[in-house]
Formats: sequence, C-alpha cells, structure tokens
Amino acid sequence: MQHAVGAPLPPPQGPGHGPAGWTHSAQHPGAPAGPPPAGPAGPPPVAPAGPAHPQGRPPAAPASSPPPQGRPPAHPPQGQPHGGHPAPGWSGPAPQQASAPASRETTGHIPLPPGGPVPIPAPPLSDSGTGVATLAVLLIGPAGAGKTTVARHWATSRRVPTAHISLDDVREWVCSGFADPQSGWNDHSEAQYRLARRTCGFAARNFLANGISCILDDAVFPDRPVVGLGGWKRHIGPGLLPVVLLPGLEIVLERNAERSGNRRLSDEEVAGIHGRMAGWYGSGLPIIDNSKYDVETTARVLDDVLARSIASPPSW
Repeated sequence: MQHAVGAPLPPPQGPGHGPAGWTHSAQHPGAPAGPPPAGPAGPPPVAPAGPAHPQGRPPAAPASSPPPQGRPPAHPPQGQPHGGHPAPGWSGPAPQQASAPASRETTGHIPLPPGGPVPIPAPPLSDSGTGVATLAVLLIGPAGAGKTTVARHWATSRRVPTAHISLDDVREWVCSGFADPQSGWNDHSEAQYRLARRTCGFAARNFLANGISCILDDAVFPDRPVVGLGGWKRHIGPGLLPVVLLPGLEIVLERNAERSGNRRLSDEEVAGIHGRMAGWYGSGLPIIDNSKYDVETTARVLDDVLARSIASPPSW
C-alpha cells in the first residue's frame, strides 16, 4: 500500500506489528542499519493452551501471533518478495520520471489531418490531363462496364498517390450480411449498400485530407438520386467528380459472362440495369462509351474528362 505520492507507509507503532523477521530498517531502507536487539535465540513463545472449543475446533490465533512456519506474510510491503526479506539491490520506490515528449519520428505519433468535406479541386497545373491534382472521383456504370479495372489502372498510372476504393469490396467485408445482387433490392440490401457507401466516404475524406487522391466505383442509378449520387455527394463533399462509364449492351453482356460467383448476373438483369443507366444521358454528367477502348485508352480518356470537369465542374 502506498501514499498518493509514492512513499511507503510508516511502520505501525508498538510491539507485535509486522511479519516476523521484518525490522524497522527493512521497512525504511534509508534508515541506518543496526544489529538486531540482543536476546536468546530460540523458537517464539507458545501461547498457553486454553479450554477446548465446544465444537471441537481450535481457538483462533491471537492477532499478534507470527504467521505459521513456512507461510509467507499475507501482504508483504510494496516492492518486497514474499518471505519478508528485501530483494537484492532494492533501495526503495523508484523516483517518478517525467515521460519524454513524443517525437514525430516515433511510430504512432505522426499527426494526421482529420477528413472533412472535399472541396472543389483547383485547376491542374499541367496542360495534359489531371497532372498532380488531388481528386475525388466517382466512376459510375453498370455491371460489366469495366469500372473496377479502369479505376484501378487510372489510380496506379498517375504520378501522385491515388487510392482505388471499390464499393463491392467494402460490402463483402461483412460476409454474413452480404446482399447478393441476384436477390434483388430489398431493405437488407439497401442497408448494406448505405453502410458500405458511408464507409467508403469516410475513407475518401481521410485520403483527401492527407493529400492522397481516390477513385470510387459504383453502379449508381439516375432514377434513385437520394440513394445514389446524392448520397455520395453528402458523404464526400461538393468536390466529388462523377463520370459515367457506359459501353454498349453487347459489350456489357460479354464482360458479365466472364464473371463468376455472386457478381455474375443474368442477361435479363444486365439488360435492365443497362437500360436504367441510359438515363444519365442528358443529365449533364460526362459519359464515356468505352465499347471500342481497351483499359489503357479508357483510363487516358477518363483523365482528360476529369481535367475538363475540374476546369468546368458539372452541375449535379
């Protein structure tokens, strides 16, 4: 037991206090050590026998009696091993030392700016494409449009750090609650979609706040503005740049057939989604028809479209 300042308690006054063999100087290491009091060596005095207990149990030991032979004291002083003897080299409580200030070079102490709403980006300094501008991009398109492949290629081919965030990948983090697209749109799938989109929004804002661009891909429908495009704008900010990737139906069906697992849809579902995506025509958003483009060409066209969007942001 210690005081609030860390010093040990003084020894109790009077005989019979403390464990056998524990002297005043042992409790106060700073006190001068002296020889033990003279006296005959021998076993401690034995208490006189008393009358037998009516229930046959032995009487309780007096409070001042030493602990039984070979048993350590119940509560040895702070910093002492059981047995009642100071540890070798023990000289009392260690002085309190002030912790050194955290260094920026110490792992875990690097301050990171908090993420906030992403503002409209400044025009790029380069004459070709987005240059080194820090951007938040939303790539929209139906299943099979090549959103994930194009987004990943564009992110890795830029000259500045750029992260790719896939909404489908984030939704699959919760394996037990993953909403299978083949089951249709219901309350469960909508909740899963909203949670994944909000998580992606947090990640995008944190990336942008620390100077890292990001591109997200999602199948956003124009006939659901509250759930789709409006939700992304609320979670990320007014600086989000949406671009629609919409190849022809034949290309989408062909690419969908190459998929496997729960990301592969039936031809009827693909055709229905592609028809709904056609509603983006006339919306004011930039649209890229990559039916005849390979991945590298599509990523280059995307960069040029984004550069124009920075110079003249679309109204949405």
